[in-house]
Amino acid sequence: MESIAPSFATPTPGPRGGSPAVPAPAERIEYTTTRSIEVRREVLRRQRLIAGYPPGPYVDAYKVLRTKVLQILRERGWNALAVTSPNPQAGKTVAAINLALSLALDVSQTVLLVDANLRHPSVHTAFGFTPQYGLSDYLLDDVPIERLLINPKGIGRFVVLPGHRPLPDASELLASPKMARLVDELKHRYPSRIVVFDLPHLTTADALAFAPHVDAALLVLEAGRTTHAELEEALAHLNTTPLLGTLLNKAEPGPGS
Repeated sequence: MESIAPSFATPTPGPRGGSPAVPAPAERIEYTTTRSIEVRREVLRRQRLIAGYPPGPYVDAYKVLRTKVLQILRERGWNALAVTSPNPQAGKTVAAINLALSLALDVSQTVLLVDANLRHPSVHTAFGFTPQYGLSDYLLDDVPIERLLINPKGIGRFVVLPGHRPLPDASELLASPKMARLVDELKHRYPSRIVVFDLPHLTTADALAFAPHVDAALLVLEAGRTTHAELEEALAHLNTTPLLGTLLNKAEPGPGS
């Protein structure tokens, strides 16, 4: 099992800020137009998703991460967060999903997880389902957003917008005005919503093209593999996007932890 050591930098001020606010508890959600699908606990556990685990150190690590993320988002008035990494195979997608799941455990908001890795969408596989439509179908074929959203049954206040079919020209689509309008709509449709975007790693142009659309970014580092040079390069790439913090993934637990 991977252990997670969240480490947060001071948020960089940006033009996306707002006034601090602690939202009231979100009303009970009943999904009518959003499709609900069954998810198997053993699949969630095999994919290392906290929804498949009982309370314990693994779940608690993400709750600590959630608390720190919420404090910064509320202080800044932000609600759109991108999760990316300096290099591939850092565990970025698992971290993005688990952060979104832990945020959904907080009763004061709902969470939308968007698979914005258009070249290699994989969020749906972590939950064990195959979507009929996804973000690629919205961008290319104008499939309405309402037909894309999926709620894994038993996980309240949590909705997934999957990626569906891979797209080779992803960076152009992620930087398009249509994508910008979608992000703006997702951010403002519900006042209690936090939107988490799972982005590709920063060695592709895709994440760089999309980063200006969000309020801030969370950078996932792989213990023992992400180099200082890669981190410096990633920070340079994100110089116009406020950095929410860094998350050290795949760290070996120390004695007594």
